[in-house]
Amino acid sequence: MSFEVLTMGRVGVDVYPLQTGVGLADVTSFGKYLGGSPTNVAVAAARYGRSAAVITKTGRDPFGGFVRKALDGYGVDSRFVGTSDIAPTPVTFCEIFPPDDFPLYFYRLPKAPDLDIQPDELDLPAVREAKVFWVTGTGLSEEPSRAATLAALEHRAKAGTTVFDLDWRPMFWQDPAEARSYYKEALRHTTVAVGNLDECEVATGERDPYAAAKALLAAGVELAVVKQGPKGVLAMDRDGSAAEIPPVTVDVVNGLGAGDAFGGALCHGLLSGWDTRRTVSFANAAGAIVAGRLACSEAMPTEAEVNAKLDEVPRAV
Repeated sequence: MSFEVLTMGRVGVDVYPLQTGVGLADVTSFGKYLGGSPTNVAVAAARYGRSAAVITKTGRDPFGGFVRKALDGYGVDSRFVGTSDIAPTPVTFCEIFPPDDFPLYFYRLPKAPDLDIQPDELDLPAVREAKVFWVTGTGLSEEPSRAATLAALEHRAKAGTTVFDLDWRPMFWQDPAEARSYYKEALRHTTVAVGNLDECEVATGERDPYAAAKALLAAGVELAVVKQGPKGVLAMDRDGSAAEIPPVTVDVVNGLGAGDAFGGALCHGLLSGWDTRRTVSFANAAGAIVAGRLACSEAMPTEAEVNAKLDEVPRAV
């Protein structure tokens, strides 16, 4: 079976407080959700009716069972979810201080199972045949995940749409200074790059949105998507045409899942054959919807919900 969306990388359990504006020391109740950026992207794509799967690993523990059950419940194929004995399934806590402060606390030490993906464990035909293949910067942070990610990209050889989520998490790197060289190698094999200004600067050395987009295109991609927070999103094609997508207004509850919602919606737009402006506008609206909700995976919207949000901001279409 070939998948419309196949993602690779981080998975875990998000343990989010059910009280906002309260530090973890004083929180008294939590919700448990499926987490991990590429995993959430697959969930978001499945919400649009796309066949989706994720390549990852859990620990050999009850949370690993929760991950598989949750994926199945969201309609995401779990056949590529392996098991590693190096550590338990990671959990992530956050604090919620709307509208723009959401500290994250990752429990992934000494090394998360999703960084134990081995190159010889990959189903390379599935990687090559997927219509959209999605990888992340975190997957490059440690071996053997780094070698597996690069092997998957090399084998795919830009077949279909290959998305590199720059996903810069400096705490996951033993030596953050190494990141740019590995990002550069990954960009050679990808057709779409997605990142915020900090992530683009790590990948290219450029922080100005237009300069960063041009640098990503020069590195080998065909579409550069630069997120600018409250200034909206810049998308630039290989031919140099650019689309400036304004922000979508929302009362922020938890901003942590917005990028993953953006990613799943971006995949849906690319698969639908929409033009760049329509695709990125749709993704931007999806991200805004999830920013207005508490959870990440559970909060992913349907196409009807995103279109309704777009109807509120016709200039974004």
